[in-house]
Amino acid sequence: MATEMTGPLAGIRILDATNFVFGPVATQMLGDMGADVIKIEPPQGDPTRKIGKTRTPSMGSFFLNLNRNKRSVVLDLKSPESVKALHHMLASTDVFVHNMRDGAMRKLGLSYEQLSAEYPRLIYASAQGFGAQGRYFDRPAYDDVIQGLSGISGLNERMTGQAGYAPMLMTDKLCGVFLAYAISTALVHRERTGRGQEVNVPMFESMASFNLFEHMADAVLAPASPDEPASPLGYSRVFGSFHRPLATKDGFLCVIANTDKQWGRLFALLGRPELEADPRFSDIGSRMAHIDALYQMVEGGLQQRSTQEWLTLFESADIPASPSYSLEAMRHDPHLADVGFFVEHDHDSEGKLLMTNLPIVMSDSPGAIRTGPPRLGQHTRSVLEELGYGQNEIASLERSQHTE
Repeated sequence: MATEMTGPLAGIRILDATNFVFGPVATQMLGDMGADVIKIEPPQGDPTRKIGKTRTPSMGSFFLNLNRNKRSVVLDLKSPESVKALHHMLASTDVFVHNMRDGAMRKLGLSYEQLSAEYPRLIYASAQGFGAQGRYFDRPAYDDVIQGLSGISGLNERMTGQAGYAPMLMTDKLCGVFLAYAISTALVHRERTGRGQEVNVPMFESMASFNLFEHMADAVLAPASPDEPASPLGYSRVFGSFHRPLATKDGFLCVIANTDKQWGRLFALLGRPELEADPRFSDIGSRMAHIDALYQMVEGGLQQRSTQEWLTLFESADIPASPSYSLEAMRHDPHLADVGFFVEHDHDSEGKLLMTNLPIVMSDSPGAIRTGPPRLGQHTRSVLEELGYGQNEIASLERSQHTE
């Protein structure tokens, strides 16, 4: 390969037959950590290649944000020759990840049961909408659907009376993190045992689990008897009418005190030191029970000074606080500048790209942005040559692919 592999996953090869967001987020994370990610695309390419601003065809901005550190190989899996080529790749592959339906994979001869005997060390990872044991298994699933089923849209309704989606592809991205985590742990297991395995990451169950970390609330205490009523779900603090950036004299501020000492200092700065002894606010349990009254009082005090004045005071008092940024404002945050969060990458066809750097710091085996997002099929020939294909075989394979 032209680019030297670095990072803790250097030497791990991943065949990535996913598209859109869920799978590509996971494989980009693994590629950032050094894995050789070979993105298997149909002749039309990942649909996200068509989304957003482009400088060259099939290189839309949406795709550019999700597919760095990958090599693109075009294989039309409707073609027997392409499926045969995929099998050649699987012989030297550590992880095969896809987001196709179970029936389609079986029809292609690419289900886990059909591959595991031939490739016993293979980690076979599927990015699914729903778990195989449930009745929703064969349903299609996208971010909006999963936000609805996992209660994300319902959180907005509980707060405002109007159901609404989080203004981001929350479930796609977060489930991509779940998928990267699952693949990584399966790799550790294989290093210890020598055995591969099937890894299923369903969006619905993953997001339901994530949402209920705090929102299971008192319901975690199951009724001790049939006569005891079940406790309601929901972490009450986040549903308060004042759980939002609070108004200052000239803008908005995000501030949260947690410990008794932090609240004592905050009350003093607000000019209300007597509230530290108020039984409604004297400990965390009492504050939670009177959360709206507490934050109404805090906002009233904040409106006496500017946002910057409060930020200076809170920093000196070690009270967690921040401005409420727009997306554009993040570009100019001084801390992100200190850590080199935004980086420019010189792409061989797209010119300068502005990318977000790896957020994870590892002292001994850091990951890196080695290559920019690939052009469609950019590495088809080089990967096939690595497998021992001759030029005539490559030409024959290319002719067998359906381009419509």
